[in-house]
Amino acid sequence: MNFLYPTGARWRYGGLIGAFALIGVLAGADLVGDLDEGVSALHVLAEGSVNAIALAAVVILVWALIHRTRELDERLASSHESARLWREEAENLLRGLGASIDRQFGRWELSVAEKEVALLLLKGLAHREIARARGISEATARQQATAVYRKAGLAGRNDLAAFFLEDLALPVQREASNASD
Repeated sequence: MNFLYPTGARWRYGGLIGAFALIGVLAGADLVGDLDEGVSALHVLAEGSVNAIALAAVVILVWALIHRTRELDERLASSHESARLWREEAENLLRGLGASIDRQFGRWELSVAEKEVALLLLKGLAHREIARARGISEATARQQATAVYRKAGLAGRNDLAAFFLEDLALPVQREASNASD
């Protein structure tokens, strides 16, 4: 359980716990003072009840805060685990996709420079941005992009992106529809 990071609920619980604890302490102090003065049993019962109710509220609120914090911590841990698994799976898939793209670049017989340009094109960079990133002129970036398209037998940037990404956009088919085929 983590009380170190305050949230709105923790501040509210903390404020209520503090208020009821203060009420309990003040009512208890008043009760002790009243006992020395010889007040009636009804008065002692009333102030004792206020004290007991305030202290019971403190206990209930502390229990609720601990229970809520544990619940939130469990949900957070579950969410972190789900995110970790997703990142791990995505990383493996991306590594495989990267290797597949590199193999295709090899089949197209792209030079090292053309491979770099092709990757930057796939990332969506403009010729000017590619030139800046690679420390070359914009004209050279355009020439290398044209060489990539020619060697790949593609019409341009859109075809290059579609070549690698088209199948990634396929809808997920249900097993039931696959079984009926």
